[in-house]
Amino acid sequence: MDTIFHVQFPGLGLEFTVDRVALSLGGFNIYWYGVLIALGLVLGMAFAFHFAPDFGLNADRLVDVVAIGTVMGIVCARIAYVAMAPFEYDSLWQMLYIRQGGIAIYGAIIGAFLFGGLAARWRQVPLLPLFDAVGMGFLIGQGIGRWGNFVNQEAFGTNTTLPWGMFSEGTQNYLASVQATLAAQGVTVDPSLPVHPTFLYESLWCLAGFLALFFYMKRRRFNGQLFLLYVIWYGLGRYWIEGLRTDSLLIGGTDLRFSQLVALVSVAAAAVLLVYGLQRSKGRALQVTLAVSDLKKLKQAGARFAPESLPASAPHREFAAATADMDRRLAALDLDAPAPTSEESAPAESAPAQPAGPEADPQTAPEEKEDDDEREDH
Repeated sequence: MDTIFHVQFPGLGLEFTVDRVALSLGGFNIYWYGVLIALGLVLGMAFAFHFAPDFGLNADRLVDVVAIGTVMGIVCARIAYVAMAPFEYDSLWQMLYIRQGGIAIYGAIIGAFLFGGLAARWRQVPLLPLFDAVGMGFLIGQGIGRWGNFVNQEAFGTNTTLPWGMFSEGTQNYLASVQATLAAQGVTVDPSLPVHPTFLYESLWCLAGFLALFFYMKRRRFNGQLFLLYVIWYGLGRYWIEGLRTDSLLIGGTDLRFSQLVALVSVAAAAVLLVYGLQRSKGRALQVTLAVSDLKKLKQAGARFAPESLPASAPHREFAAATADMDRRLAALDLDAPAPTSEESAPAESAPAQPAGPEADPQTAPEEKEDDDEREDH
């Protein structure tokens, strides 16, 4: 594969020389594709860790969950691509050699949320608030990571006469190699003409979705709502954008595009669950149970200490301060002291934040349940 492309946007009068290699160390190339995906991951995780208190998540336990979800997301992205690649691999090593390219984003999403969810149960992290925070982080990562496709000159669409149409040796060579295949599918392309920069469409779509969810975040009505909105937003955009692509993964010997099918099913399912959740939470304000750092001591304290809650609309600064104050009071609690009577205990443990009440989602306070277990890109 070429490492340098001369990219043109004829309608805009723009021209760039793009080198796929960001850095070369002793003959080992570090590509911009990997750098940009890593940058997207880091910024997405930074968002999730910073706003963890607002979702009732403990940042320390979140590290393990995100690490497992990230690794398994990459593994599943590769598995999904290999399973539907339009060619056969010569060896197992070729299947594993991800540096040659080939990952499916929906495989990454499914793998990350599935295995991240299992890790959340192990680390006693509330599942739906986790999905809310991580879903928003995904939009950041996807919005930035898509620029890796620009550097590689891949994941573009059919020909277009729009002013932002893109042309390079990469688009020309690829379209020339698949022109007959696309024609058999009813898609006519001219390798010498500009194409849709679909990587740009998806990047802008994801970043716009993140901004929309960020400004709505404090008005969410139930745990899991932001995740469902993420699934709907991304799915709608991906269904449209995938229809423009010339390199879609097809299911079996059919003309069904894998990403479009997954997008359609996920949007429909998420829409049903969103309507159900809004109906169920009608007239109630969401209370977020604050995350306790020391779950072992919390369990030992029993009825002498109850996690507190704040309305989801509370500002981030208030969540951070209330969580830190609650952890300090739990750390100072003397477990060897005689347990106070019911008349003494209420004022003794009162705090600015509200005690977790019946409106707090039970999943946001797993430590209060009895017998709980210790718990890219295509």
